[in-house]
Amino acid sequence: MSIRCTARARRGMVAVAVAAGLALGLAGCGGGGDGGDKKPGASPSASPSGGSQPSAQEGQSAAPLAELQGPSGLVLQVTSAVRDSGGFLTVNANLKNDGSQMVVVPVALRGDETEIARHDTSFGGATLVDSKGKKRYYVLRDTDGRPLTTTGLTQIQAGQTIPVFMQFPAPPADTTDVTLQLPTFSSGTIKISG
Repeated sequence: MSIRCTARARRGMVAVAVAAGLALGLAGCGGGGDGGDKKPGASPSASPSGGSQPSAQEGQSAAPLAELQGPSGLVLQVTSAVRDSGGFLTVNANLKNDGSQMVVVPVALRGDETEIARHDTSFGGATLVDSKGKKRYYVLRDTDGRPLTTTGLTQIQAGQTIPVFMQFPAPPADTTDVTLQLPTFSSGTIKISG
């Protein structure tokens, strides 16, 4: 076998190995399945829009818990607020563009904290207010300072609805109602389940 044929065979084997590695990597990162094994505290997976998807949408009801009106026809419809046994509260919602034109998602949604602002666009500026306990809860962050929310949303087309999530420390068990506040949006009171 000539050196040229050997080199061509090696390149072919390397290409097959790289393709197989990429296929395995993509399969490992894929959302797939029925989602039955996801938990509210699980890491978010990437969405086609480049952001992360909400965790399991437990406790969703047909009617939203609250609707927060935002700029340029944006509406945040809160579908659930689930307290889990790990001490977290996951708020699931749908961000909808009720306008007739594409809207750039406001950068102000990520808030103005330096730690969160250095990361991608997010819902890091969201807070929960417990009027009964007189406390404000901020979005949780991972060890690198990234907010535990949907990230990477830059624009939303007219009529489009995108599922989003935000994760907070859970208020005490006797707190059932909290007010969700999001920069540039109206506030809304939501009922906690779980």
